[in-house]
Amino acid sequence: MNLAAPPARGPVGDALNQAGLLLAFAVRTTAAAGRVVARRRLSWRELLEQTWFLAAVTTTPAVLVTIPLGVVVALNVGSLAGQLGAEGYGGAVVAFVIVAQAAPLICALMISGVGGSAMCADLGARTIREEVDALEVMGIPAVERFVVPRVLAAVLVSTALACLVMAVGIGASFTFQVAVLGDSPGSFLGSLTEFSRLEDFLVAEVKAAVFGVLAALVSCFKGLTAKGGPGGVGHAVNEAVVLAFVLVFVANTVLTELYAAIVPARGAY
Repeated sequence: MNLAAPPARGPVGDALNQAGLLLAFAVRTTAAAGRVVARRRLSWRELLEQTWFLAAVTTTPAVLVTIPLGVVVALNVGSLAGQLGAEGYGGAVVAFVIVAQAAPLICALMISGVGGSAMCADLGARTIREEVDALEVMGIPAVERFVVPRVLAAVLVSTALACLVMAVGIGASFTFQVAVLGDSPGSFLGSLTEFSRLEDFLVAEVKAAVFGVLAALVSCFKGLTAKGGPGGVGHAVNEAVVLAFVLVFVANTVLTELYAAIVPARGAY
């Protein structure tokens, strides 16, 4: 399966060429997912294996990153709130920072940097060993066999991981503010429930799902277009991680601005 096109001249042309190829790959993957669902040909074993693998390699790092983040948020909120005389707004800040922004971004970084690099390396190794071409010759589409299960697994893991990150982040911030800073538990929970909405949690899940799709698509695309032996696979992994991070932050900006424009803020400061 040859997804690559002749390289364009210059960095701008090469970037546009890669963007076009990635967009075409995303369209092919969407069409393949539709065929898999319609014909009931989803590789459930591959889906379960990839879901378990992604969950195993991303859960612990995500929790280890979230706990200090919750403490830092609580510490900075407590210090700033004490200076402004607004000690009761800790829960509101947690709702804004951890629920709306940190949780989906942490999931995206874990899926892209940990799981995505492994997916890219795996598919890249299969590509340079010509396993992918062999499957195509036997009439087994590589996109249906490899890419669709990995994208679905990334969505499942990223959405579940977002729930875990939100729970751990809020719990760490609550514990630190109450146990260390001496704030009132009722004040924290009251501001959290006053300024957070069900829509905030839902949009965080949507963000996590979108980020998972982007990370998986980029990783699979780079893996299937790897060339040049083991060194080429290493370059593909590096490019996949960087490109996934860029797309995730762009998508986060777009989704955040759309959400702020569509859903009005809640509560009065």
